[in-house]
Amino acid sequence: MSCRPSDPLQRQVAELLVVRASGHLDDQQRRYPQWELSNRELQRLLNSGVGGVILLGGSAMELQQRTRQLQGWSDQPLLLCADVEEGVGQRFEGASWLVPPLALGRLHQNDPEQAIALAESYGHCTADQARLCGLNWVLGPVCDVNNNPANPVINVRAWGEDPTTAGALAAAFQRGLSRGGVLGCAKHFPGHGDTSSDSHLDLPVLPHSRERLEQLEFPPFRAAIAAGVDSVMTAHLLLPQLDPEQPATLSSVVLTDLLRGTLGFNGLVVTDALVMEAITARHGPAEAAVLAFEAGADLILMPADADAAISGISQAIAQGRIPIQRLHQALKRRREALAKVQPPAPALPIPTPEERQLEQHLVAASLEQSGPATIPAAAGINLIRVDAAWPCPALNGSAPALRLPEQQGYRSVVVHGLGVSPWQDDPDAPLALERLGDGPIVLQLFLRGNPFRGERDRQEPWCAAVQQLQRLDRLAGLIVYGSPYLWEALRSMLHPSIPAGFSPGQMPEAQRQLLSRLLQSQAKRPASRDFTD
Repeated sequence: MSCRPSDPLQRQVAELLVVRASGHLDDQQRRYPQWELSNRELQRLLNSGVGGVILLGGSAMELQQRTRQLQGWSDQPLLLCADVEEGVGQRFEGASWLVPPLALGRLHQNDPEQAIALAESYGHCTADQARLCGLNWVLGPVCDVNNNPANPVINVRAWGEDPTTAGALAAAFQRGLSRGGVLGCAKHFPGHGDTSSDSHLDLPVLPHSRERLEQLEFPPFRAAIAAGVDSVMTAHLLLPQLDPEQPATLSSVVLTDLLRGTLGFNGLVVTDALVMEAITARHGPAEAAVLAFEAGADLILMPADADAAISGISQAIAQGRIPIQRLHQALKRRREALAKVQPPAPALPIPTPEERQLEQHLVAASLEQSGPATIPAAAGINLIRVDAAWPCPALNGSAPALRLPEQQGYRSVVVHGLGVSPWQDDPDAPLALERLGDGPIVLQLFLRGNPFRGERDRQEPWCAAVQQLQRLDRLAGLIVYGSPYLWEALRSMLHPSIPAGFSPGQMPEAQRQLLSRLLQSQAKRPASRDFTD
């Protein structure tokens, strides 16, 4: 049932919804049509009073046009947000794509002053580019402490592996956002760092006591709140020692008693996406929205059915289940947050030279190498594993990870989720090398914790594969982009004669810098015979 735009209560409730849209202007370009609403639906909902949109996909230039289009469909200021935890270029091509936050977390161990200064610059760069694109709300910093290397969904998105580091850097990032005139969002309260399952797919359970949470999970959120963070996002996880019945997103013990009461947070509380399996497997769209709002959330992010969410909350208020004062409080917090944002600047969303230098400096500061300085040129195989369907943002047809080894004689073979498997049923020799061909192998692994992938990447036997290649004297070099935990595991078993390198970033700039160090220099780049795809 559609919400009624003429109903005053429903229009007020609708202001508290944040729905999903593609950053592309045309419906045919939507990458995730099951979640991204059509333009017709967006216009209808914005006309009915829906007050926020979360965007993904397209270029920074296109996003600038898209946010203007969306704002033009509404008669009120909108909250326009995106998950740009690693810079606007992480999601929107052409803007700055920065190394994952955990890279600075590791730098903080050796040089805390530099790491904190870079984290603030990171936040300011993200804010400036977001505002140029028309976004006014950055869904970061991640305040989870990634103290569990097996975490499949937070991983390198965290600012640290201990509460002191995570708190210091998250606060610095937030200060940068504030200087840039956009809102920030500390997530995922009360802490998603010590989970080994993905809440996009299931409901993680944390058995920790209140005392343990105070020691490890809460400090980064306290630091972000002290730095003036504007909103806090909830986590879809169950903490039986706090609330044995409801996940944090739907728990008044967590959102009202802990976050509002104990931590003293007075800003906006927003749910994580309610379309995630941790919620939809247990509640319908109306009841999930009602439970979240009843528990203390102000904003409802990506309900499975926006109309049902609006109608459900409106009915709960009209019947007295939820006091009308809760609605007034949430609307007041939303107005106060919007009053803080600076208007978009009338300029093209193109990174400045200083922002490009920041991108390069962050990559250079986080690279690691071991073994000999260079990988020798040879007629061999450039074996690449990407943790997404190919091509992807990190690896398109012109990516340095493809082109630079090819200039040294290596033929590229890309392994991805929709391609042919390289594995065979032999635990000591898991790579089916006859499918790849002869010659030395440069192995490049684009692997990190990613939502929706669950256990799939951890189940791949890369340690056994590296040992197999070394026994056969076929491993010419190893490069890991993404997970420091995979890098550490593989580096520990490498023979000292194997050139190897690591970057926490997967972007082309990280590939270029790392490969330019590891590959033998070539005086002249061979001319490409290709002039089109």
